[in-house]
Amino acid sequence: MQIVTTGDRPDLTGTAMAPLRNAWPTFALHDPISREYRDAFERHFAQFDVLLVEGDEVLAHSGAVALSWNGDPATLPAGYDGAIVQAVTEHTSGVPADTLCIMSATVHPAHAGRGLAGTILTALRDRASESGLHKVIVPVRPTLKASYPLTPMADFMTWTRPDGLHLDPWIRTHQRLGATILGPAPRSMVVTGTVAEWEKWTGMAFPQSGLYVVPGALDLVHIDGGEGVYEETNLWMRHR
Repeated sequence: MQIVTTGDRPDLTGTAMAPLRNAWPTFALHDPISREYRDAFERHFAQFDVLLVEGDEVLAHSGAVALSWNGDPATLPAGYDGAIVQAVTEHTSGVPADTLCIMSATVHPAHAGRGLAGTILTALRDRASESGLHKVIVPVRPTLKASYPLTPMADFMTWTRPDGLHLDPWIRTHQRLGATILGPAPRSMVVTGTVAEWEKWTGMAFPQSGLYVVPGALDLVHIDGGEGVYEETNLWMRHR
């Protein structure tokens, strides 16, 4: 297995990445901030857009941005969307970065359970250290939270097993790498679309206005007239 950047292996960014993209809920791929800043993200932070590959197969992918943060949880960016905007804005303005913000880490479904998420996250942390970024933060998207969309993240983040680790497997992955929980990241990702778009993204019908439980969503989707709005809360964690 090798760690390479997407720039090193542009031949693997198409079909080979499809199984990893399909691991995300469709609506999450329509986050307008991600779409607006994607080119700048890829251009400015290419060294942190990494793949774990075996031959011509992509086993895992992770992307991160560099930004400034003083270490105070009260001054963290506004989640996933806020971190992208802050990182790109600071980079173009010449603001020195001191923190790596890991935006995503996805493992090919066929290779789940092999510890590959830890491998690629560790590789990113190493790159952060080599780049002089001595703080590492993550707006974690807990996988189990989609089963509890009515539960506030402030409550969910306290759910632990008898061994002291979190109930959620993705939070546990970060904890085993030495990460600690900082607190909820409200409005981390905001996705807005027409009712027709939401019906296409989810395979559901939304016959009237109201709050809906949607597969893969960590929070409720608010349908109001002809529009649906989803405001996702993530969980800020800090790595050693």
